[in-house]
This record gives sequence, C-alpha cells and structure tokens, in this order.
Amino acid sequence: MMKTKSVERRQFLKTAAAAGAGLLVLPSRILFGAEKPSDKLNIALIGAHGRATAHYGALSSENVVALCDVDETHLALAAQKFPKAKHYVDWRKCLERKDLDAVVCCTTDHTHAFVANWAMNRGLHVYCEKPLGNSVEEARVVRATYLKNKDKLATQVGTQRHENENFNRVQEMIIDGAIGELKAVHVWGNRQIRRSGYLPAEGTPPKTLHYDLWIGPSPNHPYNPGYFSGQPGANCLSWNMYWDFGSGQVGDMGSHTMDLAWNAIGAGLPTSAEATGDAFNPEVTPVELKAAFELPANDWRPAIPVIWYQGGAMPSPPTECIDLNKIDHGAMFKGAQGFIVADFNNRILFPYGKDADLTYYNRRLKEKLLPAMGGFQQEWIGACKGGLKTSCDFDYGGMLIEMMLLGLVAYRVGKKLDYDAANGRVTNSPEGNDLLRRQYREGWTING
Repeated sequence: MMKTKSVERRQFLKTAAAAGAGLLVLPSRILFGAEKPSDKLNIALIGAHGRATAHYGALSSENVVALCDVDETHLALAAQKFPKAKHYVDWRKCLERKDLDAVVCCTTDHTHAFVANWAMNRGLHVYCEKPLGNSVEEARVVRATYLKNKDKLATQVGTQRHENENFNRVQEMIIDGAIGELKAVHVWGNRQIRRSGYLPAEGTPPKTLHYDLWIGPSPNHPYNPGYFSGQPGANCLSWNMYWDFGSGQVGDMGSHTMDLAWNAIGAGLPTSAEATGDAFNPEVTPVELKAAFELPANDWRPAIPVIWYQGGAMPSPPTECIDLNKIDHGAMFKGAQGFIVADFNNRILFPYGKDADLTYYNRRLKEKLLPAMGGFQQEWIGACKGGLKTSCDFDYGGMLIEMMLLGLVAYRVGKKLDYDAANGRVTNSPEGNDLLRRQYREGWTING
C-alpha cells in the first residue's frame, strides 16, 4: 500500500479538533472569565448578502454582532436574519471592533485578501470565500500571515464542496493504488462567459450603494448597473472575469474543481507553469485556457504534471466510450494501470493496459475509510472554539490558488515560467515576476 504523511494529513485534520485544544490561544475576554471557550462566537459577516446567505444557517448558532456590506439594501435584508447586529458599510471600520472573535468574508474577489489579512492581523479567526487572493502575491501574503498565527487562529477557504464524501473516496483510491503509480492529473471546468471589456459609464449608483467602497483597492472604473445584474449568490458572474475585479474561472470554479485533485495528490507549489488560451485581452481574463504545472515529488508519488483546462479546452479521454464533455467540472487521474474520472459527487475507475488486473489495488476495509467531515462551516466554527484544524485552511487553500494564479501569469507572458516557490519568484522572466502582484489605489494596503 502506498502511504503518505502529506496526504494522510487530511485525515488527521478531520479528527484532531478535540485533541488539539491545548494549542488554542484564547481572546483576552475569555482569559479573564467573560465566557467559556465553548460559548458562542462573536462574528462579523462582511459581505452580508448574495453568497453570504449560504452561511446564515450555520452562523445562526453563534452571535452575529456585526453586518458589513457596501450596499445598505443588503444590510437591511441581512438584518431580518440577524436583527441585533450593528451595521457597517466599510469593512475597515467593522474590524475596529474589540469584541470580535471571528470574521466570515463574502465580499468581492478583489477584496478577499485584504479582509482576511486585516482580520488575522487583529487576532481573528477567518472564513473567506474563494478565491483567497486575486494575485500570486496576495495569496502568499495571506498564507504567510496565517502560518505566523496558525497556533492561534482557525481559517477556512470557502471551497465547500470539499465536504462531499466523494473527495475522501477519490483520495483513498489514489493512495491505495487503484490506478498504480500516479503519472498525471487533468482538471477542467467548462463554464463560458464572454465579455469584450469593462462596462462603459452608465447612470449613477443607487443611494444605498457605496460604489467607491465596492471598487475598493482596484483601479477606478465608472459605475455601470451591469456589474450588479446577477442573481443573489451568482452576482460574481457579472464582474469576476475582469482583471481588476477577479481572475475569471481560474479563481471561481477552478478553486472548487482543483480542490478535488489537490486533496487527493498531496500537492505542493509548482516548479513551473505554462499556459495558452484566448488572445490576450488587457481588460478581460481568458475564457479558454490550458495551464500546465510541474509539481515536485512527495513521499509517495513521483513528480507529476497537473493540467487545468477551461472554457472549451479539454483533456483527451482515456477511451472513446467515456465522454468527458458531459462532466462540466471534473478531474481525471492517470496512473500506470488506469484512470480515475471524477466530478464532485461521483467517480469511475477505469483499469487500462495488459497489467491492469487490480491485484495491486490495496483496497481498504470499510472501518479504515476516511471519516465524513460533516458541515463545512461547522468544521470551521468548531475549530475556532478548540483545535484550530480545518480541511481547507489558508496554507492548503493558499497554495492551491497561488498555483492557479501563476497559470494566469504564464498565460499573460506567453512562455514557460520557472518558479522559485520558496521565495515566490519567477526566475526566468522579469515580466512574469512583475505580474505576480497588482497595483492598488492610493490609500489601500493589504497589510493593515
């Protein structure tokens, strides 16, 4: 049986919360006897509508003491669920509160890293919707802040599909040798939303919308109601394809789908990246993209390529009888003796070759299966109260999105990039190195 410390760590994280309680550093108000560690958390919900509504149920068991949103209409809607919470339109003001224990961040993609980093700098636990950053540098800054505070803070990136038990089953099959030695991983998403460029100026913002705060650290763009035309929970599809506001499907469904693969292969940061796709548009991220990464070997598998496809680009199927195009978002693991094809909820094992007799597959007993996580938000809430360990913390999720965003840098440069992951540097392209970061409007800093 193939084993790994790095991958089996996923199992450890799911069972370590109770055992690790001794590592917890509690807020001062708990240390002085104001409440017990098992009591409710004081939480600020930053970004109070849209995607945030998916958190209302889990957060209702805690004290939501602050609601923050750049749209006062959204604050009024959230107040129906949390009537005792104080309202804010500027998340920086919200984080000045001294009674907070934790933050749930559901803001726009281009402010995720800011909210998360500011909150951790104030000693707060953080749940942050994906993507964790909008540039390689942002992902590294947030991850570094977390690693400095990992013995005090619980974090979780909002890749909530991770709670699906299929993630465990795929990981077990890879580790236990269902396809022999792992050779390559292909991951894809087929969403296609095309835009030609930033929207032109049109109308004026509603009085309830603080548009300058919505723009946040990004370069200024004129108001257009089209940026706000999406349905609640999916409004990101109205703006996340623009470079200044998001990273397109790389950061959107790419975060979710790559998680399916990342969880199974004990991944780390790549040593190189190269990418091809649509003709470069300085205003809009590519729809069609293929990004290939070289991942170094770990303690149970060799170095492997991991390839991301989107917007119509697809890997070749293992056989003509399997139509990968019918899987909108999925992963295919190629091994020496076969393939595993999976989406978020299902997987198929396809032995391949004359030696694919499955005698090498050390299928584990039922009692050895990885335990179900349960609720994704509940895992984070429990970690905040003791243990601190989560399945998608800012180390795991930070490296995942750093790799994906590096693919966009390689696409923009148009050549294979050699990457010094330890120092966060592209070593063979000054242009690529410059594109690891983005410029912010005056007065905004990620390290507040």
